[in-house]
Amino acid sequence: LCRELGIEYIVLKREPYGDLPPRSTTSLRDLPTMPYRIDLAGGWLDQPFVSQLHPGAVLTISLEPTVEFNDRSGMATSTRNKALDLWGPRLPAGDPEKLARILFAYDNPPGTKYISGSQDAIGIVFAGLARADYDGAYWPSRIQHVRDETILQFIEQSLYLIPLGPRESEYDPLTKRDITREKAKALADATERCWQALHHHDRAAFGSSVRAAFEAQVAMFPHMLNPMIEDLIAQYRDAALGWKLSGAGGGGYLILVADRPIDNAVRIHIRRGTH
Repeated sequence: LCRELGIEYIVLKREPYGDLPPRSTTSLRDLPTMPYRIDLAGGWLDQPFVSQLHPGAVLTISLEPTVEFNDRSGMATSTRNKALDLWGPRLPAGDPEKLARILFAYDNPPGTKYISGSQDAIGIVFAGLARADYDGAYWPSRIQHVRDETILQFIEQSLYLIPLGPRESEYDPLTKRDITREKAKALADATERCWQALHHHDRAAFGSSVRAAFEAQVAMFPHMLNPMIEDLIAQYRDAALGWKLSGAGGGGYLILVADRPIDNAVRIHIRRGTH
């Protein structure tokens, strides 16, 4: 047809612009889209030795991998690596609770000494915001799933992450702990206030509840904090409405809730997805 119409058919070379790496449809399919997760409040209540003293929720958000978060930094990278090993570069389709149960089991095979909390698997698999309610067991008694766009945008606009560097290899928050019913209740109550603040788009209450939940965590696990982290928190105290450490603390990211931009902070994008 080209010859009949006198058209010159030219096949252009696929040359990436500037220093950009080469891309093809095949290579794009192989790029990992496996999510990370942030626990907004309630972390440690997914461990039975805490929630058996007082029931409570853990709030998680599933993150698009727009940033390659550091290992050993409280972003569920260990569980994410198990998900990559189990399923490849992306989550499979299916019921999110069933997938989260599969990932939790794969992450904690028989004989595992320290059980990773199920909030890691739930936070990765459930798109948007998830609330998992714990009452003395490794798996929550119920999971509430929120994908309301206004709530997700509110969270994205409120969070700023300051990198601290990975936790030291010998770091163990369990070496010193003071877990009581009162402290577990303080964590559960602060998490409930955080849940309500998110639904009311109340940034001041969001910040204060995140901070209260973090302080309840530190009261039970003092090694989550160290002098370097305390100094960094002091630097941002006047700029933020609240703060916490990612995961089990000791390093990772200082997560700030703020109503104005924080210089040099990492921003996050919550996964909407289909799960």
